[in-house]
Amino acid sequence: MAWTRRPGYFPRMTRHKHGPEFEIEVGGELYLWRLQRLPQWSSDTAKWRGKAIAVRHSEGQREAVLEFPPGQQPRFGAPQLKPSQIAPELVANAITSAIAAGWEPLSRGKTVTIVVDEHGG
Repeated sequence: MAWTRRPGYFPRMTRHKHGPEFEIEVGGELYLWRLQRLPQWSSDTAKWRGKAIAVRHSEGQREAVLEFPPGQQPRFGAPQLKPSQIAPELVANAITSAIAAGWEPLSRGKTVTIVVDEHGG
C-alpha cells in the first residue's frame, strides 16, 4: 500500500522534540503547525479537554496554541488521533480566527492561547 500525501500536509523535521510539523498556506503566508495535545481528561477541571494545535509563522518564532472544544468522548480502546486526520481547512480556519483575535505571528513575545470552536472559527 503506497503512502499518499494529502494536500496541505508537508511534514518537516523539527528542531525540538514535539513531533512533526506540517506546512499550510493561509492568506498567502506559510505557517507551520503540529498537534500539541490529544483530547484528554483533565483532573484539574474534572472534565474532558479538546485537542490543541500549536501554530507559528514559517519566518517567525511566536506560537499560538489553538484549543478546540472536547467534542465527543473517545471510546475506550479507540485509536488515538493522528495529525493526518485533522482537515487542512480546520487548521486554516483556526489560524485565520487566531489572527482575527489579535495574534501577531511575526511579533515577538509569549505563546498565546486562543480557544476556537469545533470548526476553527
